[in-house]
Amino acid sequence: MARIIACSHLMPSLLVPLKQHTSPYQLMVGVINGGFGKGRPFSSSKISMSLRAGIVGLPNVGKSTLFNAVGPLVRPLVDNTVSVWGAPMVENGKAQAANFPFCTIEPNVGIVAVPDPRLNVLSDLSKSQRAVPASIEFVDIAGLVKGASQGEGLGNKFLSHIREVDSILQVVRCFEDNDVVHVNGKVDPKSDIDVINLELVFSDLDQIEKRMEKLKKSKGKDSQTKVKASFEDNRSSPPPPPFQEDAERAALERIQQALMDGKPARSVSLTDFEKEAVKHLCLLTLKPVIYVANVAESDLADPGINPHVKEVVNLASELKSGLVTVSAQVESELTELPSEERTEYLKSLGVNESGLGILIRATYSLLGLRTYFTSGEKETKAWTILEGMTAPQAAGVIHSDFEKGFIRAETVAYDDFVAAGSLAAAREKGLLRSEGKDYVVQEGDVMLFRFNV
Repeated sequence: MARIIACSHLMPSLLVPLKQHTSPYQLMVGVINGGFGKGRPFSSSKISMSLRAGIVGLPNVGKSTLFNAVGPLVRPLVDNTVSVWGAPMVENGKAQAANFPFCTIEPNVGIVAVPDPRLNVLSDLSKSQRAVPASIEFVDIAGLVKGASQGEGLGNKFLSHIREVDSILQVVRCFEDNDVVHVNGKVDPKSDIDVINLELVFSDLDQIEKRMEKLKKSKGKDSQTKVKASFEDNRSSPPPPPFQEDAERAALERIQQALMDGKPARSVSLTDFEKEAVKHLCLLTLKPVIYVANVAESDLADPGINPHVKEVVNLASELKSGLVTVSAQVESELTELPSEERTEYLKSLGVNESGLGILIRATYSLLGLRTYFTSGEKETKAWTILEGMTAPQAAGVIHSDFEKGFIRAETVAYDDFVAAGSLAAAREKGLLRSEGKDYVVQEGDVMLFRFNV
């Protein structure tokens, strides 16, 4: 789940107590939605405005070049804030990008805004002083080589960094360039994907074997205590059953068998309770994955003709993962151009949109996230929630007091808000609804919360 980042400010113009009321470029295959939130209760305190996506891959596949392209969109982690589109951005320390393995040692981290044209539309209609987007944290993780699970290359350090992210963006080299050496001597996407996936599988198998050994020796007291505490953090969850360790053991046995068959842990169907039971292990192959096919600029207009891309398309579909095609080199070149020249440059390559925007949105979707908005004269802001969250839980993402003292949520769909032109006009036309505690927030809802504490 996302790390806890407290909201540092409120929005009095919108959030007031009741008593004060007055392209061809994109190839997407099987992106998994809802892997982190469907079918289970939520604790809004666990949702953050920033989710972590780890960029991984073999050395020299374009990871750090891609991260550096994100750099101009990124503000480093300072006071857990994120810049507004159009405002001056703080330069992020660029990741090292060179023609040899292990160039990136410690992970480079930065926050990037989630592109959403609806934000500016709402901001203009509300005449807001500023617009604040949702965000995703990108982590450039050191290149991995075969044998990492046994400590080869940067081995255990690489794997520990992956454990800390919410999703994995695996960059796969799909371009030929004699000046950029491939760590294995040739461009072979299937081999590259297999190397990384097998290292993740081996790491998970090792962890499961150690855990199973402890479960054999344990009387179950420690495990039951930990899980009970976890459930007590989420009051809407049922208390743990007396045989928690049995549930964990059963889940791990099924996962272990899948791993032995070369399949990731996420391919195993688990109950909500089983997911909770094994969550503490932070299994690497449970994390959702997007494969990022890195192509040459000559392939941007029609990446489907690239045989390497075709191979990644098939593998992504087979592994039930997402796929986005980008050219890290082109994205890097775009950052050197003035904003008014970028569109023309993309058109000259036969594409209409930068691949980074597609990648960011795909990552957001992969985590099963949804967006709702608050909009007023002070600011228009995009808020991140999990699919299925109720109105009080969505309010709690802004501040816990809004969830505790929730009374109702005045809600209007984005399209209705735009058609009406303002919140006041939407109210006059009967488009503004009053929703209670059981209302499940919909994608794009514009909301005003009433609470009393």
